[in-house]
Amino acid sequence: MPTKAKVLFLCTGNSARSQMAEGLLRHYAGDAFEAYSAGLEPKGMNPLTVKVMEEMGVDVSRQRSKHVREYLGYVNFAYLIIVCGDAEEKCPTVFVGVSKRMFWPFDDPARAEGSAEEKLAEFRRVRDQIGAQMREWLRELNVPLHNAPLAQSDL
Repeated sequence: MPTKAKVLFLCTGNSARSQMAEGLLRHYAGDAFEAYSAGLEPKGMNPLTVKVMEEMGVDVSRQRSKHVREYLGYVNFAYLIIVCGDAEEKCPTVFVGVSKRMFWPFDDPARAEGSAEEKLAEFRRVRDQIGAQMREWLRELNVPLHNAPLAQSDL
């Protein structure tokens, strides 16, 4: 049986965007891939990440914030997908064990200011952007989607 392609989502803090992407890949692609996430400076999982993912039926509460050193040199990844500009700037252009490097820039919802509802809205907005990018990428790879988008606005 062939091994599944491994995908690493990387950002700076591994608290929101990369965690969302890891959960969304599992949600939309089922078991077609092995999904991982990590950060250059892990900050711990942001509680709003867990909340907005739960809203769409994706449980990321068991995921944990990890440093990229846990994987690089130990795991061969078919894809390294960097989800923030800061990590893109700080990462070496070539990683041993990575076949394809991609850059999907998203705003950091953890930097949102304002009321609790405004912060939550920013987490939802970024989650939906990541979801749309994920679905488009999976379609390009001809990977069937296992779950429909959360809402029509998520298309």
